[in-house]
Amino acid sequence: MQKYEKTLRSRRGFPIFCNFAGKFNIQRAAPSAPVYRLLTMKYYEVIFRLQPYAADAADVLAAMAADAGFETFENRDDLLVGYVQQTLFDQQQLDDILAAFPFADTRVRYNIGEAEDRDWNEQWEQEGFEPIVVSSPESVSGGAAVIIHDGRHLPLQTDTTAHPQPVSIEIDARLAFGTGTHQTTRMVCAAMTRWHGRQVLDCGTGTGILAICALKLGAAHATAYDIDEWSVDNALHNSIINRVDTAMEVLHGDASLLDGMEQRFDLVVANINRNILLADMPRFVQVMKAEATLIVSGFYQQDCPLLTGKAEALGMRQAAAYYDGDWACLVFQRQ
Repeated sequence: MQKYEKTLRSRRGFPIFCNFAGKFNIQRAAPSAPVYRLLTMKYYEVIFRLQPYAADAADVLAAMAADAGFETFENRDDLLVGYVQQTLFDQQQLDDILAAFPFADTRVRYNIGEAEDRDWNEQWEQEGFEPIVVSSPESVSGGAAVIIHDGRHLPLQTDTTAHPQPVSIEIDARLAFGTGTHQTTRMVCAAMTRWHGRQVLDCGTGTGILAICALKLGAAHATAYDIDEWSVDNALHNSIINRVDTAMEVLHGDASLLDGMEQRFDLVVANINRNILLADMPRFVQVMKAEATLIVSGFYQQDCPLLTGKAEALGMRQAAAYYDGDWACLVFQRQ
């Protein structure tokens, strides 16, 4: 998730700690003894004042501000508070967005300050998350196909007549995003129960959950990459927990890693935001085999025409679409 699960986290009411949880880096003094070091990422807290305040206008502002780097928002009375990594904040883009704000009668002002430096992930470290059941989109009975849990919770006991052997995935809850709690991750995991591949590419891997899911569903090998070093380390850590590390390669970098890559993939999965998907899709196609499958999520239903148009221009056709609330997941096949 290049801002995992990610960057379009601009939904009001989405829990703050789910987005910028504490970052951990695995420093291996010895292969059997990983040591965790907490890394900090600096954030700006931007307070938006809408006059007059309207919930619809705040929703639109949150969605549009994602293009300026914002990851998540919360409400404080009649204020909208946004959080953005300092290194990713594009203030000029934000000013341009406000200049073209579609609510002509709404005046928007904002103040920028540094976000409180604290352990946003404390609740997850202490409590983890409840097991999540993912059903195959083709399942009439709704039986479990994938069960995602952390080390503090055992997998749920499910009706094995609906799905005899559900896949169990354990994700370290030190990183709250990418655990499967968000709709986009669940939809991609569900889609992978139908759309398989022996060679899998996971773009913007985050915790590594999608690559791990693909391997546990039968893939022979998974290559994953992420722009954040702490995500690379965390994905490797989770691959060891799930005993798929020998079949999983995790690279540090962005989609430019695909330039000149000789390997070709049967399945490419990307749970990133709309703009990154549109920019990186040509590179995805470069490393896809003939008739390979691309599964994308991390965007809203209203963005589907943009993604579908881009995919078709690159020689792919839409094979399926899944929705959960406002979020969407699209499946394309190369022709």
